[in-house]
Amino acid sequence: MNDFVPPPQVWPTLRARDARALIRFLVDVVGLEDTAVYGEGAVVQHAELTWPEGGGVMLGSERPDAGMSTQSGTFGAYVVTDEPDALYARVTAAGAQIAAEPSSTDYDSRNFTLRDPEGNHWTFGTYRGAPRKPREGVGD
Repeated sequence: MNDFVPPPQVWPTLRARDARALIRFLVDVVGLEDTAVYGEGAVVQHAELTWPEGGGVMLGSERPDAGMSTQSGTFGAYVVTDEPDALYARVTAAGAQIAAEPSSTDYDSRNFTLRDPEGNHWTFGTYRGAPRKPREGVGD
């Protein structure tokens, strides 16, 4: 059993009308891993899906007591992957709806975007972000 817990990081969150179906899509088609799913029946109180290359998202069923302002279908995410073309081939073979075909950018990334069954947009690309600038007073 792997008890590794990653260091603190940013976890985007989203809500879904059919959270269990969205989880299945993100796991079976896209390749995220269902690290934790809590809830009974159709209601998902809390789920954590991790991306094998790092990071993850949290999601749950859209419901009045959720305490979050996001509505299903309004989420967008950028996910770093070293193999966007292989991922594109896999998701299109599975019937995923493509919102933007693979292309190269002027900032040296290879990207494509899909729309999940809830209407959310997921862009997958090779861009890992700009180098961080040193913070003043840190490491002096």
